[in-house]
Amino acid sequence: MRTVFVGTSLFAASVLERMAAGEHRPELVITRPDRPRGRGRKLASPPVAETAARLGLVLAQPANVNDEAARAQIARVRPQAAVVCAFGALIREPLLSAHELLNVHPSLLPRWRGAAPVERAIMAGDERTGVSIMRLTAGLDSGPVCAARELAIAPTDTYGTLAERLQTLGGELIVHVLDLIARGEPPAFAEQDETGATYAEKIGPEDRLLDPAHPAVELERVVRALDPHIGARLALADGSLLGVRKAAVAVPGGSGMPREAPAAGALVARDGRLLYGTAAGALELLVVQPPGGRAMDAEAYLRGHAL
Repeated sequence: MRTVFVGTSLFAASVLERMAAGEHRPELVITRPDRPRGRGRKLASPPVAETAARLGLVLAQPANVNDEAARAQIARVRPQAAVVCAFGALIREPLLSAHELLNVHPSLLPRWRGAAPVERAIMAGDERTGVSIMRLTAGLDSGPVCAARELAIAPTDTYGTLAERLQTLGGELIVHVLDLIARGEPPAFAEQDETGATYAEKIGPEDRLLDPAHPAVELERVVRALDPHIGARLALADGSLLGVRKAAVAVPGGSGMPREAPAAGALVARDGRLLYGTAAGALELLVVQPPGGRAMDAEAYLRGHAL
């Protein structure tokens, strides 16, 4: 079956690898142009470009996928389906209507439409999430859905652990849908229930900051939701930001723990442990990252930094 793959991120690269391993190996892969990354701001290829090159797939990196030249390149393949996954740029008409565009989205639509569904599900304390295959339309992840599978979110899940399971599930599910289309048994599409729609806004600087006005249980979820790719942080008294890579809700009166939590916003040391006061309870910081430094456990941080 002739397919085109459109995607950019690590998540998309995993789905591409699954497709390329079977009968729906893409005839063409479209991704974003190389861009500066890291402290050195050196040009780097998107994960999908690296994966396509390793797999020997035909790759294109147009400045705009909606341009006439990019549309013509896709049309020459005559794809029976084009798979879109975490592309990071809008696809507009006439490309939207030119082909069957199937989007692999890591949530149970209509919950968590948008750019950061995995992070937002963990932050919200959701007990389950999943992957949906939908027809791409002009709306934000609002097209009809033809397949969905769910999985549980564990209390210890980070973005890294949950995304890994979701990308495996996403690869399996899109291959299943493509198998049905290839056999002439395309799945039925059902419109989404707009009353259940929620939006997963892109993670911004304010989302990374651990706000002591929120309870410790919520802040612990933020830390997990942003680990390891972005990282949470908290403001220190000198105005700098301390990265927080791992944390846990402190149990009052537990081993080495005070019976009363520190005041909201206070960062204190107790028996080699680092506690951050919140609106309800304390957050124990287990692994932190000083500005410009490497990640380290709380005990190592306290040996070299005075609070």
